[in-house]
This record gives sequence, C-alpha cells and structure tokens, in this order.
Amino acid sequence: MVAPGTALRDGLDRILRAKRGGLVVVGDGPDVLSICSGGFLLDSEFSPQRLSELAKMDGAIIIAADASRIARANVHLMPDATISTTETGTRHRTAERVARSIDVPVLSVSAAMSVIAVYRNDIKHTIQPTGWLHDRTDQALATMQRFRSRFDVTLGNLSILELEDTVSVGDVVGVIQAAEMVLRIAEEVDGYLVELGEDGRLVGLQSSELVDGVARALHMVVRDYCVMTPAEIADWATHVDAVIDELAGLSSDELRDPVRVAGILRLPGSFHDAESGVEPRGYRLLHHLPRFSETIIERIVDRFVNLQQIMRASISELEQVEGVGQTRAHSVKDGLARLAEASIFERYQ
Repeated sequence: MVAPGTALRDGLDRILRAKRGGLVVVGDGPDVLSICSGGFLLDSEFSPQRLSELAKMDGAIIIAADASRIARANVHLMPDATISTTETGTRHRTAERVARSIDVPVLSVSAAMSVIAVYRNDIKHTIQPTGWLHDRTDQALATMQRFRSRFDVTLGNLSILELEDTVSVGDVVGVIQAAEMVLRIAEEVDGYLVELGEDGRLVGLQSSELVDGVARALHMVVRDYCVMTPAEIADWATHVDAVIDELAGLSSDELRDPVRVAGILRLPGSFHDAESGVEPRGYRLLHHLPRFSETIIERIVDRFVNLQQIMRASISELEQVEGVGQTRAHSVKDGLARLAEASIFERYQ
C-alpha cells in the first residue's frame, strides 16, 4: 500500500519533502475509533495533497482500510499505556502501541530522520528509498544469475554422471546447494518487489525467469537420492517435502557445509565419503520422457529400483510393468538411449 506509485506513498513522500512528521492509521473501524479523542470528522476522498496538508496539524490522521478516503484528522490517539514499546519518540511510541493493541497498520513519518516506518502487530518495517531498493535488487539478481549458472552446470553434469553410473555424494550435494541458494535469493527479491510495487515489474520478470524450474528440479533430485525407510517410501511426498523444508531451514554457513547437507539426505557425509558412489532412483530422468504419467514412472521405478537397472532392462521386462506396454517400453529404451548419446556428445565438446 505504500509502494512507489501508490497514492498513499505519494502523500507520505509529500510530508517528508515538506520536512514534517505524521502519524497515519490505516483503518477506521470501531476498535480504532474507540482510542480516538478530539480531532475533526472529515469523511473526505483521499488524495496525496490532502494527506500532506492535514499532516501540518499535530494529531493523527485516520484513513479507510483501503486508503480510499480520509475519515478523521488531528486526532489524539490514546492506546493502552501499559503496552510495552521499544520506541523513544512520542509519535513512534504511539504508533507501536496502537499497532500492538489493534490489528491495523500504523504509519509513522519522522521529520528528524526523514524515514517512513510501518507498524503492524509486533512488527516494524522501515520503508527504504526507491533508489536503495533498486540497487539491492540489482545486486541480488546478479548473484542469483551466478548461482543459476552454477545450478545449470551442476545439474547438467549430474545427468551425465547418472547415465554413466558415476555419481558421487559431492555431485548431488553441489546441485542441492546451488538450487537452494537460487531459491533463497529469489525469496529475498520477492520482498524487495513488494516494496517496489509497479516499479518492480521488470525485476519480477527477471527473477521469475531465473528461478523457473529450480524448485521442481530440487524436488526431483531429493526424491532420487534421499535415503528413505519403507514407511517413508510409502509416503514419499511428505518425506521429500520435509527434507526440502529442513534444507530451507539451514543457515548460510550450514548450507555451505556438504557434510550437513548430505546428512539431511542421509547420504554418506564424511570428508572421505564425499566421493562415495550413489545411485539415483531415476525419477528425474524419466520425467524428461514425453507422455509418461507420474503413476507409470512410479511403477517403473518400483519394479527396477534404480536408473541403471531401468536402462539395462529389456523391452519384454519393461512391458511387464503395469500400464507400460510395447510402445511405452520402446519409448523408455529409446528415450534413455538418446539422453545417453546426448551426454556423451556434450562430454566431449
């Protein structure tokens, strides 16, 4: 609501440029009115100019929850004085106490510091200048681009190694680390986009392109390699989601630790085990084959256990899997063979 380009932000910026302060409550319900004293009843259509002019008075301004109209001005707010606050200035103390006592956003404009702060419940957020936000998003996008490039390279190498049956723990961990970093940076950019509003439209398009497909690939890699008990295999979707949530909960230092990441997947995790061979179940590469449903892929993996056994299976053995048939059996053999040929060609480019 206070992103650049909105009427409310324009009004707040006008207050800052005039070197004045202000206190704005976004919401005019009974809870808000119960702590209001004095002031003027306006019920006037909202405009940035009116907000700026009304801020010349010392009291708070009450606007509608959708910022469509100004309900009251020059109001004295009387929140419960026993509510704790970390602020020191009178305006900021009042804003924090109102936000903690009533579930509405409260905006505080500081004349001395030239900043806008948003209070909601126990959260305080300082609105950053547009130029600063653009600088941060540009840095984040550049970093995301580097990790996306690293992710693409490691994922491509993983495909080659899977087909050659030479995957190590370190190869799997490298893909997961790069994918998780891309997703984390994208989440940070999303926060900047909220503050940028319409100004962040192009940044949002770039971020969406960079993050496209990463979450799904991470899900498939975890599904391929995470060691699961029979009970967890029966409910694999829940377990895979739990592993991904645990990875997302790692600190940056923990994510960079291959032993820690390998431990979450229950892979050999010591320094000496980093080159230990691991076998993919084959879900990810089978999903590259056209017109194969999730159910058929699950049946193939259940029957042959891992990718190498699927690749070594004969047409007749594949046909024995329920729902595969002769046509799909040939598709599996031909599709994996094409992927293997493409990997060999790429390896020697």
